[in-house]
Amino acid sequence: MTWLSITIAGILTYFTRMTMIVLVRRDLLGEKIKAVLAYVPSAVFPAIIFPAIFINDYGAYIEMNDPKIFGALVAIIVGYFSRNVIATIFSGLLSYWIIIFVFLS
Repeated sequence: MTWLSITIAGILTYFTRMTMIVLVRRDLLGEKIKAVLAYVPSAVFPAIIFPAIFINDYGAYIEMNDPKIFGALVAIIVGYFSRNVIATIFSGLLSYWIIIFVFLS
């Protein structure tokens, strides 16, 4: 029963999201709408990432000396200068792991 519910929910989610992609023709959208929609990924990404950094598992804000903040700062700096997504992700993870396993052990 659980797998059936998951499958049905996945199919419904897929079709409700695909309808906007398939049914809306690109030539119907004006240039202003296209320009505004170009900023959607940039607006959604921080909304997903920042709560994971600044809020713990219990819903409370973390302290400023948490390793996640330092890893995020390293990732922001590397991302700003390198403009490379893979380098940004690896540098943030590597600095986070170094802080946890080397300095806090």
